[in-house]
Amino acid sequence: MDFLPFPIAYLLAGAFVTLLCFVLLLNVFGLPANWIVLGLVALWKMVHPGAANLDVWFWVMMVGLALIGEALELGMQILKAKRYGSSSSGTFAGMIGAIAGAILLAPLFFGLGALIGALAGAWIGCFLMELVKGRPVKEALDAAFGAMMGRFLGTVCKCGAGGAMMALTAHRIWPKPVPAPLPPDSLDGPAQLVLSVLHHLC
Repeated sequence: MDFLPFPIAYLLAGAFVTLLCFVLLLNVFGLPANWIVLGLVALWKMVHPGAANLDVWFWVMMVGLALIGEALELGMQILKAKRYGSSSSGTFAGMIGAIAGAILLAPLFFGLGALIGALAGAWIGCFLMELVKGRPVKEALDAAFGAMMGRFLGTVCKCGAGGAMMALTAHRIWPKPVPAPLPPDSLDGPAQLVLSVLHHLC
């Protein structure tokens, strides 16, 4: 964005980072928000091919963070559910219930209903599946609690990975003001001599 005036470049970068913040909220719905962020940043790179800061190592870090977020989300749900005695089918039902609950309650409480719905859906899905499998109510309640906690911690971890992706992107795309060069008359004799030598060497 070097070809744009600094205020306009600043506004564009700020608007883009704000968009990424809203996209990250899709993690609550069980949607691949971090991968959407990655796609949007790739689109930014296409529109601004001269963005040298978005180099190969930047993309390696971005993909790595997205993969870590997915692994943590899935791992926390499975580990917590298993710890509290959930079966594989109960854990899977909790995941499906979390997505359904987040979508159903999303319009409530200015979008916060999605988080409530995801937690409640994880609990209900796992609890019902364990009951269908003939497990005692006490064991089904414990398993459902584990599924709910796993969903919460998994979402937190995935949002954390997405936040790291957003922070890394903001740092790389934020416009850097170019300091105005000093007029030659403002330099003293020694400074002019040094600049002259450097000019000839370069």
